[in-house]
Amino acid sequence: MEGMQSVQCGAGCPLCAGPGGAQIWSDEAWRVVRVADDDFPAFYRVIAKPHVVEFTDLPLPEQQRCMALVCSVERVLRKQLAPTKINLASLGNMTPHLHWHVIARFDWDSHYPQPVWGTAQRSVEPSALALLPMPLARLDEAVHLGLHSPYT
Repeated sequence: MEGMQSVQCGAGCPLCAGPGGAQIWSDEAWRVVRVADDDFPAFYRVIAKPHVVEFTDLPLPEQQRCMALVCSVERVLRKQLAPTKINLASLGNMTPHLHWHVIARFDWDSHYPQPVWGTAQRSVEPSALALLPMPLARLDEAVHLGLHSPYT
């Protein structure tokens, strides 16, 4: 990512040391992974490959590319799962490496309407994975294909 204000990867940065989830797609500058979370199985991350801390460290074309990727993942989740809501977040307090969370939320999920990092509101039976309208492998494939759409 030419022109990006990359900083030296800090020791212990989990997104420099590893993929940050099951890799679904990547190019030279970005990767998209699915986070292994039993309570929120449709939880994806868009991650900058270089160690970049803040969104504004990216040059404008890379900011636009990042948001195009985030929107592509959201678009697929909405089409395939019809969730109650999509949560988007880029916090970086715990992991100061630029990444966006794209999380499909359902009114039946364990924390809804609270954030996924908040207090559980209910137990979910059967499992959240069993309640998704499609298997994760098919969802991952749809996300992968969606990242090759004309929007990205």
